[in-house]
Amino acid sequence: MRITALFLFCSSLLVAAGRVLIVADEFPAMEVLAAKLKATEGIESTLVTQTEIPADLSRFSALVVYIHKAIGESAEKAFIQYAETGGKLVVLHHSIASRKRENKYWLPFLKIDLPKGAFEEGGYKWIDPVTLEIVNLAPKEYITSHKVNYESRIRYASSDLGGGDRDYPGFKLENTEVYLNHLLTGPRKILLGLKYSDPKTGKTYMQDTAGWYLKGGMGWAVYLLAGHSAREFEHPAYGQIVVNAIACRLR
Repeated sequence: MRITALFLFCSSLLVAAGRVLIVADEFPAMEVLAAKLKATEGIESTLVTQTEIPADLSRFSALVVYIHKAIGESAEKAFIQYAETGGKLVVLHHSIASRKRENKYWLPFLKIDLPKGAFEEGGYKWIDPVTLEIVNLAPKEYITSHKVNYESRIRYASSDLGGGDRDYPGFKLENTEVYLNHLLTGPRKILLGLKYSDPKTGKTYMQDTAGWYLKGGMGWAVYLLAGHSAREFEHPAYGQIVVNAIACRLR
């Protein structure tokens, strides 16, 4: 589902240095990301756990969430309030995963559901380790294009764009994790798709759920599915996409 183009624009205007907060429960990957932000865009960031979140989040131009385990209710409310009052929330990888079903507000705010039930009937499933291909479904977007060099062309059928199989710019991630059957329950701008072939069954899954952003109150929420390990944030294409999501201004 796509958000209307009337108020979608991601410019090259960077957030102010020192204005990015990263909230995590696994730090090696976020240390890599912080170093990349500094090296490529001159952006300083502060890394904290969810129990160390500052009381005033309004001074941060971007807030990154990389939480594998449960998100506490106070942190959950702080993240949502930050976006609803004008901030940009960047949600990475397992920050949308099965543990987040325990949260009352998180998944509804992000307009996403992780359906229960059998996978073959549309139920949510994670699989690890896998080889995963990521395709660029929004070539005109700053997040997916600025300084991003795609290593290959990938045959992909977009459920959102239609038109059957096409070759899209993309890249491959090895020994990673895939989340299948994310159910998008509200409009958003689709950025990236995922392609995964199950070596046991031979079935290939193509889903337009590997990257998107949506309007959340007065602010924004951006989601990027990849990021299973620190190595993925070192990947030239994906690392730059994450930096772009944090650094650009959505308006």
